[in-house]
Amino acid sequence: MITLRHFFEQAREGQLTAVRCGGCGTLAVPPKQFCPTCAQRRWEPVPLSGEGTIASYTIIRVAPRGHAPDVPYAIAAVQMKEGVSMLGRVVDVPLDRIAVGLPVRFRPLMKNGQTALAFGPA
Repeated sequence: MITLRHFFEQAREGQLTAVRCGGCGTLAVPPKQFCPTCAQRRWEPVPLSGEGTIASYTIIRVAPRGHAPDVPYAIAAVQMKEGVSMLGRVVDVPLDRIAVGLPVRFRPLMKNGQTALAFGPA
């Protein structure tokens, strides 16, 4: 079974991995202990392509503590090609060019030794 720790280790290497329930087929990311649809624990890892489109976004102008030097920046809900949605930071795209429907691709974002999800131009 893929754990949240394993998910972020793989993300650091540039690979996104979802889990598919062996009971009902639900695809989930990040990994969960129980399937939100059928409550089973029959997960199988599924590699994701990393490709998606922006479904929604917001521009952060007043950031939480620890992120103030980064403002302004954008966070987006990305609809992955495989059907699941993920939240991540938008990188390497000018803020005035970010739009719903913009094709993006996953890239790991390292900050203070931690891996975060980010999406840049496809």
